[in-house]
Amino acid sequence: MPIKSILSTKTLHKDYKALLTKANIPVTEYNAITIDYVDFDSEMIVENAIITSQNAAKAVIDNKVVIRNCFCVGEKTMAFLEEHGQNVSKMKLYAVDLANYIVKYHKNDMFTFFCGNLRQDALPDALQKNNIDLKEIIVYKTTPTPQKIEGEFDAILFYSPSGVSSYLSENSITNQVAFCIGTTTASALQEHTKNIVIPSSPTIENLLQSVVKYSKKS
Repeated sequence: MPIKSILSTKTLHKDYKALLTKANIPVTEYNAITIDYVDFDSEMIVENAIITSQNAAKAVIDNKVVIRNCFCVGEKTMAFLEEHGQNVSKMKLYAVDLANYIVKYHKNDMFTFFCGNLRQDALPDALQKNNIDLKEIIVYKTTPTPQKIEGEFDAILFYSPSGVSSYLSENSITNQVAFCIGTTTASALQEHTKNIVIPSSPTIENLLQSVVKYSKKS
């Protein structure tokens, strides 16, 4: 059946909402998590930086960290870094793929990982397992903002594992379609539903386009 109502666990930019409005799909929004930037010692020169989110990218740019080479996750993150004059040596769509690349081609290099307090383990674990020198610097804090959501929805949009956790702490998933921005987010839902849709590339725009496409096919 067509999707008639959606719950987004992130407040969407008006340009993104327009994709759903054009398809006549109403959306209810709330922020399942909040992001707060934290102070850190930015007086450094980093040879190889690992940046796996746009939040971390914004933090290093705003704090004017001097970086020689960026290794990042996500097309939007790469675009943001390059827009601000950073040299992106390698971009992968997922952290585990970036970790595999680093292990294969940069095993003898040192890296600085700019991340949030709830960062996923896959990348640092892979580098440490292969004895790659890694320094972690927390540059932002993710805080769950659990909320009991009233109403019935055909689909729920998820953007991060922490957003999934926050939503499930006060709500459940029954027969709704779970649209997840990527495989890492989807993995956080595996024990709760098998009715999961993941776009071909992990961006918000692709996620919303997959919603529209799914609705038209139903």
